[in-house]
Amino acid sequence: MVHRVQSRACLIRLSLLYLGANGKAGFGMISARKRIWGWYFFDWASQPYNTLLLTFIFGPYFAQTATASFIAGGMEIDAAKAQAQAYWGYGLTIAGICIALLAPLLGAVADHSGKRLPWIWFFSTLYVVGAGALWWTAPADFSVLWALFFFGLGLIGMEFATIFTNAYLPELHNDAGERGRISGSGWAFGYLGGVIALLLMLVFFQTGDTGRTIAGLTPPFGLDPETGATTRIVGPLAAFWFALFMIPFFLYTRDRPTPGALPGEFGNGLRGLMRTLQGLPRHPSLLAYLGSSMFYRDALNGLYTFGGIYALGVLNWSITEIGVFGILAATSGALFCWIGGRLDRRIGPKPIIVACCIVLILTSGLIISLTPTSVLGISLASGSPLPNIMFYVAGALIGAAGGVLQASSRNMMTHQADPERMTEAFGLYALSGKATSFIAPALIALATDLSGSQRLGVTPIAGLFIFGLILLLWVKPKGDFQI
Repeated sequence: MVHRVQSRACLIRLSLLYLGANGKAGFGMISARKRIWGWYFFDWASQPYNTLLLTFIFGPYFAQTATASFIAGGMEIDAAKAQAQAYWGYGLTIAGICIALLAPLLGAVADHSGKRLPWIWFFSTLYVVGAGALWWTAPADFSVLWALFFFGLGLIGMEFATIFTNAYLPELHNDAGERGRISGSGWAFGYLGGVIALLLMLVFFQTGDTGRTIAGLTPPFGLDPETGATTRIVGPLAAFWFALFMIPFFLYTRDRPTPGALPGEFGNGLRGLMRTLQGLPRHPSLLAYLGSSMFYRDALNGLYTFGGIYALGVLNWSITEIGVFGILAATSGALFCWIGGRLDRRIGPKPIIVACCIVLILTSGLIISLTPTSVLGISLASGSPLPNIMFYVAGALIGAAGGVLQASSRNMMTHQADPERMTEAFGLYALSGKATSFIAPALIALATDLSGSQRLGVTPIAGLFIFGLILLLWVKPKGDFQI
């Protein structure tokens, strides 16, 4: 009899250990510190999509390769550059619309089912497939549509995975002030990952005119610069980086048990989402914040998305120079996100968001004023280094203010949202960021097409920041739900 009791006790212990490694029962067995660091690693793993693909390496490569393709088809060089920027904008517009339409619904379904991790697995797969497929964008058989399709697939995967990951933030600490520190530190950690990934790309793969990297190395694996292989490798690199560094996230992240959860209930999720949308007018602070962040995050994405393309087309930078610019921006972002997270803990996220928007409005004006021979409308001697220097300054400001803005905005959402519907709230947050995410690329694409100028094409960005800043007047620092 004693032997049977001991056997049963052993079996129970083994079952608990199994559940702790594989299911919701393991939530309490993982320390708070491990859960926080696991959460940090999503930012570390996913940041290269923004840093390497969207902004500093693949975006400019797409513009450069598409421009060459258009010129080969008989188009004038300035028109070809503008057309490449416009196509990039339209591609991002379509991806943004897809995200906007599905984000709130999937967030509501996740809240009703109590499960986020299966969605993160699914969208992580899209990230890896989309990023890895960018290898097949060689100049010789370059297809604008296929390049945009695979880039958009990976972008959709990254954005949706971010929605579900952000919803874990309130569970990481009960103190709202500490959540600001955690969010800032996570964003800083992500920027650091972006810097290291970008350094690896520039030191070992990306070649200049000499056929060697900035470290003087010959590219490995027999990569041929003439086929764009030393730049196209950025896609598989980002995919491998993500797959590797998501391991800590999946090891230490568990879905919290949700009483009465109904797995797979799309109908209930949709009905819950409709009730939330109908109730938004009763929560004016949340509604104003969603509107404000809709505009200023769209503007920020415009700066990130077109910054490298702008430097390539207006200032005639090489992709290697743009990569060095990216290292400066991301390093600045990492430092100031860490500082901003601690400031957020002291004064709350709203003052930080206001200050960052003002900095980015002024920075947008500086960028628009830059040409190879002028700064702020002041003519310079031909060959003056000042325009390049000022663009580096602008990059540092965008990295610092943009990173802090996103980290504090993520924390602000935890103040504004219903704590019982947090994934749905971050779905709405994604909707507010993506419902008009097509506006910045579309306005830039339209302004570029109409003016025929890349420089004038980015002017709508400043206006979007201003709209976001105005709407913040109606946002309560602690929100309507008093979390």
